[in-house]
Amino acid sequence: MIQRFLLILGEILLIAYINYKERGSYYSLDVLYCLPVIHAARIGAIHAMSRTDNQLPTLIAILTAVIWSMAEASITISWQDYPPSAFVLNVLSRSLTFAIVARMLTRVWKERDRARKDSLTELGNRLEFFDKFETEQLRSERSGIPYSLLFIDVDQFKLLNDNHGHNIGDLALKSLADILRENSRRVDTAVRFGGDEFVLLIPETDEQACHALINRIKQATENKFSREGWPISISVGFVTDCGRRRSADEILHEADMRMYSDKKSKTASSLGYEAAASG
Repeated sequence: MIQRFLLILGEILLIAYINYKERGSYYSLDVLYCLPVIHAARIGAIHAMSRTDNQLPTLIAILTAVIWSMAEASITISWQDYPPSAFVLNVLSRSLTFAIVARMLTRVWKERDRARKDSLTELGNRLEFFDKFETEQLRSERSGIPYSLLFIDVDQFKLLNDNHGHNIGDLALKSLADILRENSRRVDTAVRFGGDEFVLLIPETDEQACHALINRIKQATENKFSREGWPISISVGFVTDCGRRRSADEILHEADMRMYSDKKSKTASSLGYEAAASG
């Protein structure tokens, strides 16, 4: 919080210096004072910020108005001849204007971020995925480094909902989302694709690293679901590719088919075990 505040404060002071470094200049850069307000509004719109950060746009709006008015008063005419009422009115009017702008921008950015997030798990949604997927394909094409995609489905999720209720089902989805967050990097993109389906986009990851990640995720979910007594597990399909050779739909379709193969193999193994036990 302090570091962000100091950076924006430095930006305000720099604008004031550039704007009033020459007395009697015919050029005005007053519009640049909007920049620190915009930056503060963007910070305030980020969901993970604390309550203190949520007040940052208003604080920066007032601070910008004060510094702007002080710089204006000290350069245009002497402080002795500057009416205090004019200074106060300038500060109040500019503070109010900047605060309104900051509040509106914060709301716009929050709504934009909310439109790209799943309300239950706080992971990204389809819109977030397709945006990040296009960016990753472009990066992979330039660098020649492969990326991987995991398609994850919860097995027996309907059974969990029917036997334990939808609240427990929601809790299970949140738990899986937490596991995906804990086992992914900042550059990875985890999304809830719909229902009990999740997708994890992993930049700069080959098949070997992908297998290791799948094993970690499966082990973590098995431990969590077992502790909670939930009769569910996950099936995972993955694709490793490079560049823009295939579309997002083609990659997703292949990962989906591999996920179903994983699901069928577990079902076949379970049936074989039950047959052997009964025999």
